[in-house]
Amino acid sequence: MILSGLSGWLPPRTVGNSDVLAHLPEGLSEEWIVQRTGIRERRRVDPDMSTSDMAVRAAAPLVASTPGRIDAVVVATTTPDFPIPATAPIVAAELGLVEAAAWDVNSACSGFITGLAAVTSMIAAGVFGRALLIGADAMSTVVDRSDRNTAILFGDGAGAVLLEADSGAESGSFGPFDLGSDGGNTKLVGIDAGGSRQRSRTGSCAADHDHYLHMAGPELFTHAVRRMTASSATAIKDAGWEPSDVDWLVAHQANARILSAVADRLGIPEERCVVNVDLVGNTSAASIPLAMAHLHRSGRVRAGDRVLLTAFGAGLAWGSTTLAWPDLPH
Repeated sequence: MILSGLSGWLPPRTVGNSDVLAHLPEGLSEEWIVQRTGIRERRRVDPDMSTSDMAVRAAAPLVASTPGRIDAVVVATTTPDFPIPATAPIVAAELGLVEAAAWDVNSACSGFITGLAAVTSMIAAGVFGRALLIGADAMSTVVDRSDRNTAILFGDGAGAVLLEADSGAESGSFGPFDLGSDGGNTKLVGIDAGGSRQRSRTGSCAADHDHYLHMAGPELFTHAVRRMTASSATAIKDAGWEPSDVDWLVAHQANARILSAVADRLGIPEERCVVNVDLVGNTSAASIPLAMAHLHRSGRVRAGDRVLLTAFGAGLAWGSTTLAWPDLPH
């Protein structure tokens, strides 16, 4: 199977660090945010815009440029439009893909890699000939703007890829996947309200803060670096590569310090690391495809370049794979 199309979309509204600080306790500074996260600005959806709206905008160019049938639409997201139904059928309908198979993947920030493993496997098995995988999250809708642990980090956006049966060309092909999870640490990051656990409690009424994302930053930092490093090393080894063979590291854009630590442990030079977290923040499931689109627009990547993809998120869940960069139009 190969990656034959790539597209990204960001809301036009830019939110700088000064805007974020307006809702946080006094004593913090823009420089404090930059030093802690590497983030200078992020995007935010306008009122009445949802995850499906962003997903449609990200995928529309791929649909418009694809003459053949698209058999499936998969949306990786932690911020679905509704608990029920899934967001993917809504997106498929808006894109005019009538009767395409459609479902969501909820694996938080690692959702795109998880979805990529599932969809490429189905294509390889002959279930689908061509599929859209979209990573989209409206994180601003689940972040408490007065919470210094989360408000400084997250932004909104969507990225999409078109995947199809292998034509025999090496360019655009994926290597083996490495996936994992650690459900014993689910409480480190998540949203407590809205699910069956909270709703099944007799007479339960969730507190306002339970509807927002919470996270234990220092512990997550340690897990993220360790898990992405180990998973990446496995993916590299299984692909028959050495770390020195990696032309580009496209890691989940959690924050700049995590990116730097993972690259350092893998022995990948800083100049080979794709970084756009400074401009878009942590966009959860949209992070990897948006970083890929950022690399493509930069003009630095060439067809056949060896790319390592890795991500880590709530669950805890993580995943990695390799990619021979496709020959994509500019």
